[in-house]
Amino acid sequence: MSFQLIRRNTLIFVLSALACFAGVAQTQEEPDQLIRRLSTDVLDTIKNDKDVQGGDLRKITTFVDGKVMPHINFTRMTAAAVGRSWRQATPEQQKRLQEEFKALLVRTYSGALSQVKDQTISVKGLRASPGDTEVIVRSEVIGRGDPIQIDYRMEKTPAGWRIYDLNVLGVWLVETYRSQFAQEITARGIDGLIATLAERNKSGSVAKKG
Repeated sequence: MSFQLIRRNTLIFVLSALACFAGVAQTQEEPDQLIRRLSTDVLDTIKNDKDVQGGDLRKITTFVDGKVMPHINFTRMTAAAVGRSWRQATPEQQKRLQEEFKALLVRTYSGALSQVKDQTISVKGLRASPGDTEVIVRSEVIGRGDPIQIDYRMEKTPAGWRIYDLNVLGVWLVETYRSQFAQEITARGIDGLIATLAERNKSGSVAKKG
């Protein structure tokens, strides 16, 4: 499957998996149980929100800020995408990188929300030991056509489980962006990467992946 098709479908399932944690207090449920129990409700919410389905960036950003971001480790996700240069970045540069990376993801995948129709999520049994603090939750999105494999890397924190990466049909999101970001940093440095992301977000263009 092409990167374009992967990109078109990813945000639907990113949001459904991440947002399923919204409004949930600390719980003893395993991460696969949480996703299984709540993902259907989240998909129904997206299906019923015409503004989100229509790609309203303002509303999507509000949705992400209010319900998604508090429940993921986005600092870890951004640091992994930036790679070794993250440690050389100043706190202000790290802040800007997170802001622009989030905006890039929202803008890149916003159009995918209009594709939400009758999809459901089937979560596979969790293969992990009781003491594990990092797990991979494996699932399939079932709708028209072949099932789409979606896996989530999650970590256990004092505040509960957090997602920090996801795999769509064998392609890990962080690894995909790391290659592109490395090229930008080599050519223009950290500030150059920030400027490139900001330019793309401002112009409405998206990064080419792969």
